[in-house]
Amino acid sequence: MKTSHALAAASLALLSSIATAQMPPGVTMEMVNTVLPEEGAPKAVTGKYAVVVHVAPGNDALKVLHPTDLAAFPAKDTLPVLVWGNGGCAIDNPRYEGFLQTIASHGFIVISTRSPAAPAAAPAAAPPAANAPRPRQANAADLTSAIDWAFAENAREGSPLKGKIDTRHVAVMGQSCGGRLSLELAADWRVSTIGVFNAGLQPNQMSMLTRLRIPALFINGGERDFMMGPAKATFDAINTQPVFYGARKDAGHTATAYHVGGGEFANVATNWVRWQFKRDKQAGKMFTGSACELCTNSTWQTAAKKLK
Repeated sequence: MKTSHALAAASLALLSSIATAQMPPGVTMEMVNTVLPEEGAPKAVTGKYAVVVHVAPGNDALKVLHPTDLAAFPAKDTLPVLVWGNGGCAIDNPRYEGFLQTIASHGFIVISTRSPAAPAAAPAAAPPAANAPRPRQANAADLTSAIDWAFAENAREGSPLKGKIDTRHVAVMGQSCGGRLSLELAADWRVSTIGVFNAGLQPNQMSMLTRLRIPALFINGGERDFMMGPAKATFDAINTQPVFYGARKDAGHTATAYHVGGGEFANVATNWVRWQFKRDKQAGKMFTGSACELCTNSTWQTAAKKLK
């Protein structure tokens, strides 16, 4: 799951072609592309399952990642759903491939958007021409279609996933613009938790939180992340639901997306859904308890409300 320099370069070119519409005034691509140096940083912890990546049957606008061998599901393990929104609301963004594979390797079905013309596991692509039309950005309807697909596939005769998808447990997560989309889907009755990475609401958008009825995770890249302020303000405005906030010192806006397997942020996302959906108490120790792992880690600033 190693992310190559070529893959990183192609992903940056793709992001630069669409991100300008999402950036607040005064935010530059240099600010967007701030990252945590990989050397010395915590490594992504891969789960016990090998992962397959393929186009969603019946919907070629979706990419699906899940354990290759499905024999353990559902008798010995559950297969909850995680729908992912890419940074920049990009339809395709290869920078998150390792991140999503790490989550899937712990026994999850992960669904993201894709361009129907692109291969499921996209190699590094050539940068778009200067005069190329701006690609369409993903929206809440695209992520909703991923949830629809999971429910339908779980019931579809002949599907190797029939009866194996845990549709009682659906997470929607995303990074930057994709994190904003996860907040939009929080009102969907099928969604059980959201994860908002490097994103938050502006003051005139806080009314959206009246629809929040589920646990939420807010993670950002600390002072080098221009979305730290909005993320913390959004956390502060939530008073009715369980919520965890974490700012990783010096991680920046893109943080650990390019690290092998998605790095430290992949571990945070994985432990959150393992705790929320698989009742994994060890995973929950990252967020709660007197020895809360992130809370006692000097590289993190954290806060929490109503977590048990």
